[in-house]
Amino acid sequence: MARTATHVNFPSQVVSDLEKASSEYGLKVARAIEAEWFGNKLSNRYLDIQQQFHNLRLYARGEQSIQKYKDELSINGDLSYLNLDWKPVPIISKFVDIVVNGMSERMFKINAYSQDEYGVYKRTEYMESILKDMRTKKFNDQAKEMFSLDLYKNKKEDLPETEEELQLHMQLNYKQAVEIAEEQAIETLLKGNSYDNIRKRFLYDLTVLGIGCVKTNFNFSEGVTIDYVDPSNLVYSYCESPYFEDIYYIGEVKTIPINELVRQFPNLTESDLKDINTYSKRPTGKYSYNEDNDRNKVQVLYFNYKTYMNNVYKVKETNAGLEKAIEKDDSFNPPSEAQGNFKKLSRATETVYEGVLILGTDKLLKWEMASNMMRTKSDFNKVKMNYALVAPRMYNGNIDSLVKRITGFADMIQLTHLKIQQVMSRMVPDGVYLDADGLAEVDLGNGTNYNPQEALNMFFQTGSIIGRSLNADGDPNPGKVPIQQISNGQGAGGKMQALVANYNYYLQMIRDVTGLNEARDGTLPDVKSLVGIQKLAAANSNTATRHILQAGLFLTAEIAECLSLRISDILEYSPTKDAFIQAIGAHNVGTLEEMKSLYLYDFGIFIELEPDEEQKQMLENNIQTALAQKLIELDDAIDIREVKNLKLANQLLKLKRKKKAQRDQLIQQQNIKAQAEANAKSQQAAAQAEIQKNQARNQLDNQLELTRADQRLKHLQEEVRLKKELMQYEFELNQKLNNAAQAADMAKEGRKDKREKTKQFESSGNDILGSGIGLDKFNPSIGN
Repeated sequence: MARTATHVNFPSQVVSDLEKASSEYGLKVARAIEAEWFGNKLSNRYLDIQQQFHNLRLYARGEQSIQKYKDELSINGDLSYLNLDWKPVPIISKFVDIVVNGMSERMFKINAYSQDEYGVYKRTEYMESILKDMRTKKFNDQAKEMFSLDLYKNKKEDLPETEEELQLHMQLNYKQAVEIAEEQAIETLLKGNSYDNIRKRFLYDLTVLGIGCVKTNFNFSEGVTIDYVDPSNLVYSYCESPYFEDIYYIGEVKTIPINELVRQFPNLTESDLKDINTYSKRPTGKYSYNEDNDRNKVQVLYFNYKTYMNNVYKVKETNAGLEKAIEKDDSFNPPSEAQGNFKKLSRATETVYEGVLILGTDKLLKWEMASNMMRTKSDFNKVKMNYALVAPRMYNGNIDSLVKRITGFADMIQLTHLKIQQVMSRMVPDGVYLDADGLAEVDLGNGTNYNPQEALNMFFQTGSIIGRSLNADGDPNPGKVPIQQISNGQGAGGKMQALVANYNYYLQMIRDVTGLNEARDGTLPDVKSLVGIQKLAAANSNTATRHILQAGLFLTAEIAECLSLRISDILEYSPTKDAFIQAIGAHNVGTLEEMKSLYLYDFGIFIELEPDEEQKQMLENNIQTALAQKLIELDDAIDIREVKNLKLANQLLKLKRKKKAQRDQLIQQQNIKAQAEANAKSQQAAAQAEIQKNQARNQLDNQLELTRADQRLKHLQEEVRLKKELMQYEFELNQKLNNAAQAADMAKEGRKDKREKTKQFESSGNDILGSGIGLDKFNPSIGN
């Protein structure tokens, strides 16, 4: 059963569907994949790539092999004179963590866009209703005012005022119920499969290895699953696209125990298991032919193979004049001169076969057409594989990564670190030089001499020494300074500074190559650098690694699209359909009915990435500037901050600014009009007040004249009354006097001939009224 892998060509795809479905054809495909990737002991593409990825991961962890450093510093392999700490400096780990953690924190939102005919129809219908309400707004208002008839199809207060605002409304506010249901379904599947953890793993792979891969699958027991795939276990056809659009096979090698193999393939016999256990290649963490490894584990190749199949139908015309289609295999080919009312109809569509091979053997455990293949309804001829992978910096099949670019500089930093240890180990502390003869010449004057121990104690404790400039014979003493300090660090200090400068140089080279400058890697920035310059440097650093972020978003979008297609499988085939629908609609009961028919729709999936801190700050600066200049209101600022799409947020900001300017202009016009009306009313009120004042004055004058006339009349009436009383009194008095005079005269003279004049009273002349009316005719006549 065992065999040696040799070069094997892939079988031709221009064969019948029956031959493609045969196990013999599948075995040829599996053997061709094994030969291309595993070859033999001298040429093993899989092993080379796995070893390369293994080394990159060690560098990213700061655990790379130290043998190269030992070879660099050893002399003929001898390390006996080196007492160094060989542990690598994990300098790359910091840069990897900065990139991966920064991208892991970037939140995103999945937008589902219904692009099938019915969804487009509903969107167009809604947009046309909005346009109709916008164009007939005046007429609808008049109908409402005159006839109390509401002709609006949408809420009047929510209607856009311009077509630009309508476009924003359609992007920000319009959402079909089926689109909401689709988004909830995808988010539920992502959370159920712990996609956040999977995303962190493939972002780490994209940074370290330069390639990331994720796999989706569907089975009746678990439903839709999302699995992380280690790129070092991948095999795939040659391709030059970073997005692997042109591959026709892809697979992964898994090391699984025998019991797991039996669980997955319960049809294996004891004889099959013994052959597998005997002849299969043993796992060692990489593909190997070592027979001394764990015999209870085998390496299994799981792969997808993309080909095409012919969908052939026999179209027959019935007696009623209708056509009936009968499915046939691709060998059906009626002769042109055949009699009968039937014809052949065929269509070629992509299809995927799934296979499982025990490496190193001819034991093909599985070869069958994939069930529940992922096809979009807009392009049913195309099919998606279970794997989604991307390598943003791939050229001619060679993959480049961020870590791969800087491993050489990391080696130089490690060597510099070891050299610094060497210099430090050979540095000796500063010492002192003692001149014994100089000490012998020193007499302390108390009968004792100056011995070296006392001299050292005095020097180290006080820093002072005693010496003699002349010896006992009076000659100059060459040892007059018996103790001198020796500095042993001058040369070593210069070497240390050079090595530190060398270390900083290679560290800066890593920053230059990766684009991760001091503004992003946490290094203390220059105190003299401006805040704006630091932010600009951080933004430039984000730009340098944006291809990794875009690659991660591509994988997320691919997974979301695959989940969208897999949801149809759940709703059509899975026994957990009802439970899945309830889980999706638990927070939105209105989407339950839409969920049941979700598989009938075709969606476009888009990833909306939330802006990073720098972009948020730029938007916030624009908002604050607009608020400071009173270009927008506080409510507008709140609405703008709620929009996660930076482009749409800026468009909304511009729209809010225009609407605020229009409102301000309208308010200004209304104020001018109100002011003019107020001035007119004020002038009118002033004129009316003047008229009223004049009227009141005239009325007061008239009342005053009437009052005066009344007073004059009353005065005259009173005067008349008093004069009448006075005249009556005079008349009565004159009457009495006249009677008395007559009686006296008659008594004295008896009878007189000449008539005497009547005596005048003081009231004479006052018997005339102011109106010229006299009372003379009422005077009594006096006879002579």
